[in-house]
Amino acid sequence: MKSLERDLGLPTVLAISIGAMIGSGIFILPALALETAGPSVILAYLLAGVLVLPAALSKSEMATAMPEAGGTYIYIERGMGPLLGTIAGVGTWFSLAFKGGLALVGGVPYLLIAFDLPVKPVALALAAVLILVNLFGAKQTGRLQVIIVVAMLAALSWFVFGSATSVQQTNFEPFFTDGVGGLLAATGLVFVSYAGVTKVASIAEEVEDPDRNIPLGILGSLGFTTVLYVLIVAIMVGVTDAGVIADSNVPVADAARATVGTLGVGAVVLAAVLALISTANAGILSSSRYPFAMARDGLVPESLAAVSERFGTPSTSITLTGGVLLALIAFVPIRDIAKLASAFQILVFILINITIVAFRKGKADYDPSFESPLYPWTQAFGVLGGLVLITQMGGTAILGAVVITVGSVAWYAVYARPRIQREGAATDVVRRQVGKNILTETQDAIEGETYEVLVALTSEVTREREAALLRMAADLVRPHDGRVVVVWFEEVPDQAPLETATETQSPAEVRFEEQTDDLAVDLDVDVDVGEIVSHDTKHAIVNFADHRRVDTILAEHERLRLRSRVVGDPIDWVVRHAPTDVLLVDNKGYDRPELIELVGDGGPFDPDQVAVTEAIASQNGSEVCLGYPGTDDSPEQREQTIEEYRERLTELLSVPVRTPSRPISDGGSDRPDLRIRRGADHRLRGAVFDRQDGGPVECTEISVYPHESRQPGIVRRFLERVVF
Repeated sequence: MKSLERDLGLPTVLAISIGAMIGSGIFILPALALETAGPSVILAYLLAGVLVLPAALSKSEMATAMPEAGGTYIYIERGMGPLLGTIAGVGTWFSLAFKGGLALVGGVPYLLIAFDLPVKPVALALAAVLILVNLFGAKQTGRLQVIIVVAMLAALSWFVFGSATSVQQTNFEPFFTDGVGGLLAATGLVFVSYAGVTKVASIAEEVEDPDRNIPLGILGSLGFTTVLYVLIVAIMVGVTDAGVIADSNVPVADAARATVGTLGVGAVVLAAVLALISTANAGILSSSRYPFAMARDGLVPESLAAVSERFGTPSTSITLTGGVLLALIAFVPIRDIAKLASAFQILVFILINITIVAFRKGKADYDPSFESPLYPWTQAFGVLGGLVLITQMGGTAILGAVVITVGSVAWYAVYARPRIQREGAATDVVRRQVGKNILTETQDAIEGETYEVLVALTSEVTREREAALLRMAADLVRPHDGRVVVVWFEEVPDQAPLETATETQSPAEVRFEEQTDDLAVDLDVDVDVGEIVSHDTKHAIVNFADHRRVDTILAEHERLRLRSRVVGDPIDWVVRHAPTDVLLVDNKGYDRPELIELVGDGGPFDPDQVAVTEAIASQNGSEVCLGYPGTDDSPEQREQTIEEYRERLTELLSVPVRTPSRPISDGGSDRPDLRIRRGADHRLRGAVFDRQDGGPVECTEISVYPHESRQPGIVRRFLERVVF
C-alpha cells in the first residue's frame, strides 16, 4: 500500500496546530462565554488550556511511538481495541468536520462588515476551494497554512498592542458574575477552542523528524495559543462596557472598533477571516486522515485508503470529508452540531489519557521517544477534568455524543467485526490483571485449612459407586487432615411417619454401614457415619450440611443440561441453597486416576476447581492435563498472555502438568481417567456465559460449584470470558 510523504517541517507543524486552534475559539465563542461567566471568562480560557494539557502530553508521547496517519484513532484503536477505535475515529472525524463548518459559517459575518454577501454561498465557495487545496497535496496545504497563520498573528498582535492602553479596571468588576458554576460552564463551552492542538498528530505520517517536531509542535502551539487567548479575551473585556460584545456575531471587531479605529477593524476582520479559513483548512486536512487510517485497518471500506498517484494525498477520504462539510454548511444548523461534537471531543480526550496507561501497562510494542511527565497523575487529572466539563455541556450535547457512539458501535458490529482479528493493549492489561487475581485466589484455595466433606448417599447409589465416592472424599480431605462425613439419606412418603421408618434397618442400610466401616480403615482418614430419614431429601442434605458446618458436599448427579440449568431439578435446589461448596459427580468409577483433565470453559480455571484437582492428583500421583480451549486465529499477544497464565498455574500445582494442543476429550491422543470442570452456573446467565467443551466421556466427571459467596459476579464472569 502506498505511504504518505514526510515533507512537513516544524514551522508547518506549528502553523497547522496554531491555525487549528485560533479560529472560532477567539472570533466567535468569547461572546457566548462572556454572557455565561462575565469577566471570569479570562480564567475559563486559561483553565481550559490547562485541562487540555494532559491529552496534549499523552498524544505527544503516543505520536512519537506511532507516527502514523490517523492520530487519535490510531492511538485509541491500538490501545483500547478496534471497537473504541471505531468510536473515536468516526466521532473525531465528524467533530473536526463540524468545527470546520462552524469556522466557515462563523467567519462570513466578519466579511459582511465590508461586503454585503449572503453567508451560506460564501461559506460553500470557501469550503470548495479548501477541499481542492487539500486534494493537491499536504505540502501545498502546509505552505498555505504558514502564510495564513503569519498574517493572522500579525493582525492580532496589532489589536493586542494597540488596545492594551485602553483597558479599564472597572470593566472587570464584578469578576465572578455567576460564581464557580458560571466559570466551569464557560470552560466547557470554550474547551473546543483547544481541540485543534492535537490535530497535527493525525498527519504524523507526513511530518519530518516526528520524534522532535511533533512534541514541540503540539506543546509549543498549546502554550502560545493559551497565552494569546488569555491576552485577547482580557483586552476584549477591558476595553468595552459589559454587554457590548456579549452575544455579538463579531466580538473581536466590536472590541477593535473601540480602540484601534477603522484601520484596526479592517486588520481584525482580515485576521478573523484568515483564522477561520485556517481552522477549516486544518480541519479538512486532519479529519480526512481518519477515514484513511480506518480503511487501512479494515474498519471502513478499503477504497477510503486510496492515495492519489498524481498528488500523493488520500483523495477519496478528502473527497468524502469535503462532501460532509459542504452538506453541513448547506443544510444543518452548524453551531448546534458543533457544540454536540465538542462534548464528544472531551470524551475522546478522556480516552486518550486512559489509552496511554494501557500502552505503558501492556506488553505491546511501544517505544516512544518522548514521555509524558508526572505519569500517571497528569492523565488522572485530565480524566477527572474532562468528566467535570462533560457535566457542564448540557443534556443535548451529551445526547448527541451518545448518538454518534451508538452509530459507531452499530457500524463496528455489522461491518468491521467480521473482518478483523485484533485487540487493544488495554485488553491485555485487563487480561493479565484478571489472571493475576485468579492465580492468587487459586493459591489460597490450594493452601486451604482443614475441612470436612459430606458424602451424601441415597438409595440409588450402588455399592461400587458408593466406594468410589468415599475414596474420592478421602483424597480430598487427606492433604488437609480433614474428615469425611458419610450420611445415608432415605426419603419416605409424606404420609409415612418417620419413626416407623427408622425402627428397622433394610439390608441395603446394613450393607452401607458395614462397607463404610471397612472402607474407613483402608482410607486412612477420619470417617463419621450416619443416617437421616426425611420426607424431602434435598432439604435434609442442606439442613444437615448447615448444622454440621461441613465445607463441601459430595453427591452423585449427571452433568447438568441446558434444560435443567434453566428450569431446575432437585439437585439444582441443593446447589442453590447449600451453605457450602458442592461437588456433583457423574460417577463411572474411581480408582487411582493416572490422568486428570482440568477442563476449561473459555475463561481462567476456577480456583476451587484447581484446588480439587490438586488434592486428588497429589494423593494418587496423577498427571494433570490442562484442557484449555485453543486460541487459533487469535491475536499473538492473547496467546502469549494465556500461555504465561498456564505456566504460572503449573507452578502452583505439585504434580506433573501438560497442555495438549486441544482438549483430550475432544479427540486428543490420550483419554483421561477423571475430568474436573467448573459447574455451569445454576442461574439463567450460566446458560449464556458458561461454554462447556466436549461431549459425554467414558470416565468419571466432577463438576465444582463454589458457594455463592465465592462465585464471580456477572460482570467479572463476562469480563473473564471477553478477555480470555
